[in-house]
Amino acid sequence: MRKYFDEIRGITGNVVTVKAEDVGYDELATIGSARGESLAQVIRLEGQQVSLQVFAGSQGVSNNDRVRFFHRPMQVPFSDHLLGRVFDGSGRPRDGRGPVEAEPIDLGSPAVNPVKRRMPDHMIETGIPMIDVFNSLVESQKLPIFSVAGEPYNELLARVGLQADADIIILGGMGLRHDDYLKFRETFDEGGVLGRAILFIHTAADPVVECLLVPDLCLAVGERYALEGKRVLVLLTDMTAFADALKEIAIVMEQIPSNRGYPGDLYTQLAKRYEKAVDFDGAGSLTVLACVTMPGDDVTHPVPDNTGYITEGQFYLRNGRIEPFGSLSRLKQQVNGKTRDDHRAIMDGCIQLYALCRESREKRDMGFEMSPWDRKLLKYGTLFEEKIMALSVNIPLFEALDRCWSILAECFEPAETGIRRAIIDKHWPGMV
Repeated sequence: MRKYFDEIRGITGNVVTVKAEDVGYDELATIGSARGESLAQVIRLEGQQVSLQVFAGSQGVSNNDRVRFFHRPMQVPFSDHLLGRVFDGSGRPRDGRGPVEAEPIDLGSPAVNPVKRRMPDHMIETGIPMIDVFNSLVESQKLPIFSVAGEPYNELLARVGLQADADIIILGGMGLRHDDYLKFRETFDEGGVLGRAILFIHTAADPVVECLLVPDLCLAVGERYALEGKRVLVLLTDMTAFADALKEIAIVMEQIPSNRGYPGDLYTQLAKRYEKAVDFDGAGSLTVLACVTMPGDDVTHPVPDNTGYITEGQFYLRNGRIEPFGSLSRLKQQVNGKTRDDHRAIMDGCIQLYALCRESREKRDMGFEMSPWDRKLLKYGTLFEEKIMALSVNIPLFEALDRCWSILAECFEPAETGIRRAIIDKHWPGMV
């Protein structure tokens, strides 16, 4: 027997308040009448006063409508028929094809018990030297890309998805422009990975409440694939749009605002998603790479600031390239000692010399006289930026290491690099 509640006490924006009992947090419901029904989700409980956010917007909802609760959270069908498909923020098909009929799985499940996790120890190659050589992406890692509007962060994310060594690629787009969504789809299609990719896309024209569901959809599906032994890479863009959607809902619900108007539980909401990254003991893995735009290039903005406490490092995307200073992968030491014996030496030596190059550039710009050593550093910096740092560079890890050696040999004597003699004797170009 279906039980309905018809005491709707308020409609504010996309939030409907109704008097009800025996209702749980995050529970799914429908609001409607003879005209039709709208899907909604419980977002606040205060005694018998229940607040629901309506996914498609509250337009057309009236105080005379009835509410029916499903006594279960939001679900998404799971099967291999999801592969190659595009869905919106509510899990409805966006690609013009029919819905997927399969066993539903719950969204928003808790993070995996730590005793079921294993220590990350497998590198994910991307073909991008500034990641592979200097800040390796590790399987089951959670890493953000800090950027500003106008930088090619979506192009970088699409390229990682295209080239990363993963079984399943899941893209979650939040607040995307339509042309950005099409660019992702075309890139994956032309690169031949769309058949093992799943796209959950919320565009700027869609209801804002659907933006909140995109990470949960991606992570629920990704976790299930990981449990089946697949190596899953989840790409999220843009988590600042997700946080802004949280703020908008919090304002409608008249919550007391925290820093810059964001809700006080922003850290918890972000951590709830990022902590789903896991390497299962005896199964597959789930890796999360997310774009985080920084308004005004301000890293102290609440979204990047909270993100930095949760994740295991970050990439800084500035001037169309990944900056070596500030970018960090805290798990790289787990893998770069297993790739090639010169990996760590190249990683340390090249960055140290590039830092000295920055100092020489400052001296030059201030009008100081350049020494022969300064001129070597300036030449090295130019070559390093063109042949290694540029995002257009697309080469495998070992080729990138060889290219670094070639640049060093073109600019310096072996003893000037600061690299151990045993490593130089083995890898210096032309060295016997």
